[in-house]
Amino acid sequence: MKRITLLFCALLATSLSAVAQKQMRIWQGGESTRVTLAETENIPFAGSGTTVTIGGTTYQTSAIDSITMVHQVDIAYNGSSATVSIPAAVAADVTAQVSGAHVVITNANVSNEIEFILSGSSTNGSLTYNGQYKATFCLNGVTLASQQGAAIDIQCGKRIDLIIADGTTNSLTDCAGGTQKAAFNCQGHLEVSGSGTLNVAGNTNHAFRSKEYLLLKKSTGTINITKAVADGIHCGEYFTMNGGTINISGHGADGLQMEMETNSDEPDNGIFTMNGGTIKVTHDAAGSKAVRADSTLAVMNINGGTIDINLTSTASDAKGLVCDGNMNISESSATTTITIEAAGEGYLDDLGEKIRTTGLKCEYTVTIEAGTININASGKYARGMRAATLVANGGVTIVKNTGSGSQGIKLDNVFVNTGGTVTGTFKY
Repeated sequence: MKRITLLFCALLATSLSAVAQKQMRIWQGGESTRVTLAETENIPFAGSGTTVTIGGTTYQTSAIDSITMVHQVDIAYNGSSATVSIPAAVAADVTAQVSGAHVVITNANVSNEIEFILSGSSTNGSLTYNGQYKATFCLNGVTLASQQGAAIDIQCGKRIDLIIADGTTNSLTDCAGGTQKAAFNCQGHLEVSGSGTLNVAGNTNHAFRSKEYLLLKKSTGTINITKAVADGIHCGEYFTMNGGTINISGHGADGLQMEMETNSDEPDNGIFTMNGGTIKVTHDAAGSKAVRADSTLAVMNINGGTIDINLTSTASDAKGLVCDGNMNISESSATTTITIEAAGEGYLDDLGEKIRTTGLKCEYTVTIEAGTININASGKYARGMRAATLVANGGVTIVKNTGSGSQGIKLDNVFVNTGGTVTGTFKY
């Protein structure tokens, strides 16, 4: 049986009073289930402690990693105003400054996790958070359009949980011409869960940004990036996607960019990992990338899921799926499907060289173990794939070049085929 926290053991022995602590989080395999407790909640055991019933759901105790209690702060937006409700248990550490519908939270607590629940709507509202300890933010049907900066700005370098509440639609928009880094900005390690929908529009810089890593858990719902002056989604250290759907369009730079931090001690620093879910990018921006792992030391591991990239006719000299290091494609977690339409129109530069839009580009080696890859270079002078070396140990890869003056697969070194199926015209 996995170890259950001392707090959980205390809960099992007595009735639970939830006056000051309303949220319980039950952790199993890296995912948590949130339970809202009644004022007084009994937690009955069955079968000599082998199961426990919480909030009407019965759990096997052997499957529970831990249970944590979370103090809840409610932030409710109502047009030009906002109301913050802080429980007495944390009132000494948590303060709120409210100006109209603009809320600034300062959290001095460094021992207890607090969950901030956002709801309501405002056409001129925002949340700025300052703290030194991990925290959770739950978007529970909130719509914010800020007129003076980011819609949500989390100034905390610790682990931040972002929950998109099940069954809710949430929308965040920042102001134009500001100095903010993103409409949704997080300075810490961001972990996303919850099956709701989040729509984000960035009018100054990025739409959605995590300074440290970005992790999307299996339970993640849908994130729609509808506009960004710069990148649609921008993150540092590493990117991991275990589930959910990301739709990106209307961006002016890269669709999804992962940077490798030079001074990070994270073991996964520089690794782009996709184990499931869907990434769909409609890319109109010239000279930029749809999905990019940005470092010559970066590694892109696609182990499962769906990637669908459309480099439209205006995406001249754009790139679709890009790794500045090595790229590995397999099906170790789920079925892998990659579809790229490279319709961007190329041109001749001043020296008469062809400037090409490219569907898949890797600076070093692309290794394909499994999966289905379909790339069509349909734009004028477009290219399907560019890499130093291509190794096909499995999978089915089809690269077409149907555009005028287009090119199929361009390799700097060699093609090694030990069992994969690769269809396309090669150029060395």
